[in-house]
Amino acid sequence: MIRNNAHIYSVSAMCDVLQIPKSTYYYHANLHSQRVFKMEDEEISQEVSRIFKESRNNYGTRKIKKELSRLPKPKHVSRRRIGRLMNELGLVSNYTVAQYKPHKTSCNEALIKNELQRQFEQDKPLAVIVSDLTYVRVGTKWHYVCLFVDLFNREIIGRSAGANKNAELVYQALSSIKGNLNDVQMFHTDRGKEFDNKLITEALETFGIQRSLSMKGCPYDNAVAEAMFKVFKTEFANNAHFSSLEQLAIELDDYVHWFNNIRIHGTLDYLTPIEFKQQPL
Repeated sequence: MIRNNAHIYSVSAMCDVLQIPKSTYYYHANLHSQRVFKMEDEEISQEVSRIFKESRNNYGTRKIKKELSRLPKPKHVSRRRIGRLMNELGLVSNYTVAQYKPHKTSCNEALIKNELQRQFEQDKPLAVIVSDLTYVRVGTKWHYVCLFVDLFNREIIGRSAGANKNAELVYQALSSIKGNLNDVQMFHTDRGKEFDNKLITEALETFGIQRSLSMKGCPYDNAVAEAMFKVFKTEFANNAHFSSLEQLAIELDDYVHWFNNIRIHGTLDYLTPIEFKQQPL
């Protein structure tokens, strides 16, 4: 009764009329608030657990907070509260795992300048694509994955997997791009030797694609590709076991589909790459 009429009468006055100590009222009011808060925690915990699992154990508090606000019945929850619930649920993001950094191979000494000049924000699809390679354990041996990323919306537009880290793997990834390669204006990579190949050069010349190489020993010149592979290793490769190249290829296709169509990106205002590309230019 007191709680329902607190907006009309003072709590002190109602306690005096009902001959109830104020301390008793506040004690029971606090118990009620704790029960309500606990019920809310249980409901939010279910959503946090669902979102985390659907993110393949990758989302942290920032992205879970964004997804909670997008629910049919939005839940506006602080990141601190989400973090507490994740701890209680034992949910640990893949991004807490330390990552191994491999030894770099020989350098591409081609006399090609850095034409991109760190212009990582592009205003139309396929204007600039970047690429890099990384290692993945298959059985007892290292295999490799090559990805092509469109700077416009960070979409993975080409990929390949193979036993050797070489130019053929790069060419396979280039060949997998479904868009019109005549629309690509520039192709930028670091100076890995796998990008130094006559076949690739001829393909780029055929489609009139300008070549750009990072400055020697400067990973910042290819920062988007470097960041992409940190994400790829954390979200995909580090937590998987592949028994064959065929399994790696199948699961790679599945990850790329999830990455492009379901995974939200902070740099894209928490849209997926496909959602971002579908916006009016």
